[in-house]
Amino acid sequence: MDIRIEINGPTGDRYDEILTPEALEFLTRLHDLFLGRRQERLAGRMLFRQAIDNGRNLRFLDDENDIRRNRSWRVAGPGPGLHDRRVEITGPTDRKMTVNALNSGAKVWLADFEDATSPTWANIIEGQINLFDAIRRQVDFTSEEGKEYKLGSETPTIVARPRGWHLVEKHLRYTDQAGTRQPASASLVDFGLYFFHNAAELIDRGTGPYFYLPKLENHLEARLWNDVFTFAEAYRGIPHGTIRATVLIETITAAFEMEEILYELRDHAAGLNAGRWDYVFSIIKNFRGRGAGFVLPDRKQITMTTPFMRAYTELLVATCHQRGAHAIGGMSAFIPNRRDPEATEKALEQVAADKRREARDGFDGTWVAHPDLVPTAYAEFDAVLGDRPNQVDRLREDVQVAAADLVDLTIDGEVTDAGVRANVSIALRYIEAWLRGLGAVALDGLMEDAATAEISRSQLWQWAAQRVRTTEGTLVTREWMERILIEELDRLSPSTASGEEGSRFEDAAAIFRDVTLEDDFPPFLTVPAYTRYLVDTVPATTAVAA
Repeated sequence: MDIRIEINGPTGDRYDEILTPEALEFLTRLHDLFLGRRQERLAGRMLFRQAIDNGRNLRFLDDENDIRRNRSWRVAGPGPGLHDRRVEITGPTDRKMTVNALNSGAKVWLADFEDATSPTWANIIEGQINLFDAIRRQVDFTSEEGKEYKLGSETPTIVARPRGWHLVEKHLRYTDQAGTRQPASASLVDFGLYFFHNAAELIDRGTGPYFYLPKLENHLEARLWNDVFTFAEAYRGIPHGTIRATVLIETITAAFEMEEILYELRDHAAGLNAGRWDYVFSIIKNFRGRGAGFVLPDRKQITMTTPFMRAYTELLVATCHQRGAHAIGGMSAFIPNRRDPEATEKALEQVAADKRREARDGFDGTWVAHPDLVPTAYAEFDAVLGDRPNQVDRLREDVQVAAADLVDLTIDGEVTDAGVRANVSIALRYIEAWLRGLGAVALDGLMEDAATAEISRSQLWQWAAQRVRTTEGTLVTREWMERILIEELDRLSPSTASGEEGSRFEDAAAIFRDVTLEDDFPPFLTVPAYTRYLVDTVPATTAVAA
């Protein structure tokens, strides 16, 4: 066997069932074939971002190819178990969430290794174990408190979301054929382990290996994924086109290439998803230095009905349906609180309005982040779909979106002192939880993940860089944000903030300062945070065949 993937992470119960010699050989082949192209694509991202920062305006690609003008091509569409996606629940792959998501009544579970998961070594490998067990209906367990978690008779179709191309897995080290050693690609690790162990089993059980693809920035990155899929299918001896992929359109650059992305993945494409929170983050990130016209107001004022968000979502529905793909809506951040009926009622009203808009706009399904929201989402989509599994036949030929519409950030909103403080508090508290291994965190009645934390810290960076004044007249400066940070640390409890066992607030504050208060703007806060705090390597080992 040609295995050039070393294991640098601590071992745990049943880790050897996932990190088998055969699986590591498959990962080796994936890295041999695709790691170089991944690095090229990441370099291309950096150059394109620099061009935008220097004044390049985004445009559609219809002058460069005939893909848009050719109205005849269609994508593969839904695989078995994906025809009706009206309600999808998202969440990390820990054991409890796995059972709860599969018992939620949703049509699809997005099993998330990305923004809803803190990428500790244990979370990644134990998440793979949990999915392995869930697919085989052997995931039942009893908690330490004695509560039993058992699967019901009907469960959602599983769609796994690997980490994005920009992330690495430092607990696995790849050596290329020239002898150069480097961390493994997190995308190839998450995809490869899940696909290798479960593709055949999923097919036998009547569905298939399905994936959500995050953080794509252009059609060339989609082409890379398509080639990964084609190779993987051949390697495991399953028919070409068995894999189905739903691409999250959660970057402003990808919004200009939705048709090209579908075209590149056409043999494997099931649909596109409106990943709203990362999309807002991407806009701030890409235009943070372009002047006052690109400054957005307080985060809570950026809603799905603002013109640039409306243009993006309507274009997504029209693009999908013209090509036979599903359009899946995004996740409202509001969540219920079982201890607070009044807060729950308000959350359900907000979520219902959000899902009602999506269903009426032509979306075929939507996301929720909590099992208690599943009935609310069903009610809104059932009212529009009835007995139909989707509304792909609704072509939305009325939609006319120009390039300028996608980047017209004019909003009737304002930056406030409270908005600045809220961003500091949310980013700090989320990062602290992330360092403790939690990727999805309920804060102030909202479900926060890495994307919403990115919005908070990137807004702060931009407001300071553009010398924004709040409506109260306060100049947003790094010094002011530092004072707020210290106040928030004290407010959260002096004992916790000063390093009480188990808390990570001092580390979180250090990360916040690095990604928010420095001259440089890291493209993702999770990259330096992962490298500094979540890597726990041990002497390298290799898997041994039984």
